[in-house]
Amino acid sequence: MKRRIGILTSGGDCPGLNATIRAVAKACYEKMGTENVEIIGISDGFGGLINNEAKVMKPSDFSGILTRGGTILGTSRTPYKKMLVIEDDNVDKVKNMKETYKSLKLDCLLTLGGNGTHKTANLLSSEGLNVIGLPKTIDNDIFGTDVTFGFHSAVDIATDVIDRLHTTACSHSRIMLVEIMGNKAGWLTLYAGIAGGADGIIIPEIPYDIDKVIAAVRKRVESGKNFSIIAVAEGAFDKEEAELKKKERMKIRKEAGIITATSRIAAQITEATGIESRVCVPGHMLRGGSPSAYDRVLATKFGAYAAKLIAEEDYGNTVAMINGIVGANPLSEIAGKTKFVPENHQLVQTAKALGISFGD
Repeated sequence: MKRRIGILTSGGDCPGLNATIRAVAKACYEKMGTENVEIIGISDGFGGLINNEAKVMKPSDFSGILTRGGTILGTSRTPYKKMLVIEDDNVDKVKNMKETYKSLKLDCLLTLGGNGTHKTANLLSSEGLNVIGLPKTIDNDIFGTDVTFGFHSAVDIATDVIDRLHTTACSHSRIMLVEIMGNKAGWLTLYAGIAGGADGIIIPEIPYDIDKVIAAVRKRVESGKNFSIIAVAEGAFDKEEAELKKKERMKIRKEAGIITATSRIAAQITEATGIESRVCVPGHMLRGGSPSAYDRVLATKFGAYAAKLIAEEDYGNTVAMINGIVGANPLSEIAGKTKFVPENHQLVQTAKALGISFGD
């Protein structure tokens, strides 16, 4: 009997999506026979599943994509909180997704994505669909897995940005703040900050005291250093903001004309020290380009394991790296949970041992 496998990529793109898609396809063909497998590519995330936008893919579609960034399927964001809401277009999203699954005669659906994707995958699983998740995000914040594909590639890019800032900061005797993606979790900023030799690392899990950030800058000046590099996660906030709910923080920032903390920190440092401070925001460059060698290997391992789950008809799971071994977690146990950086994490302690300031 031919196995019909649907694949979609949802949420923000990142390096490694295509490598994972390729691995799933090649491993399924190898394990079950090319003639016994039909892979259906669903366009633009859950939007394609809602609107029945899909096509049968050929084995040749999966050739030459190991090194290609982005996603050949296209992606989009459909927030989980809107999945159960019928909006002005009168579309019942869950009903449509179930009908598309049935009309395509799928035996299972693979969803490649981050936290929001996993919540929707769990929803569809609870609705009776055969679903397998694959953990993708540059934030590395999916609960239950040591690492996500896309993360290490983004670390490499962010590290390169910090490396390049060192020379210009030193040449002009400036404070350079680099704002790195990470709205809730600071894994990317933490890793890149250490790898790039940043002097300060500001992450959401450790609310900062601006006086301590400024003190760290002054300490470097007094020791004869004419510049400082501070890596700031876009979701960082200070100790006063930590006492507020997110909506309250965002309201106050909006009224003050502030979106992220980075520019405010730069202005406060300049005002307190008189040292020129500049902000660099690499933004979506962190998502772009080819996957690193690490992510190519990780994506291949994850994709091959997903093919194993399909062959065994072991659904309702998401692939994960657990204590260095590829395995799987039940979707119901990880959906809706975020993996934050613990304040006492070994990398945090390592950074502090080197004198890197977290502003705490």
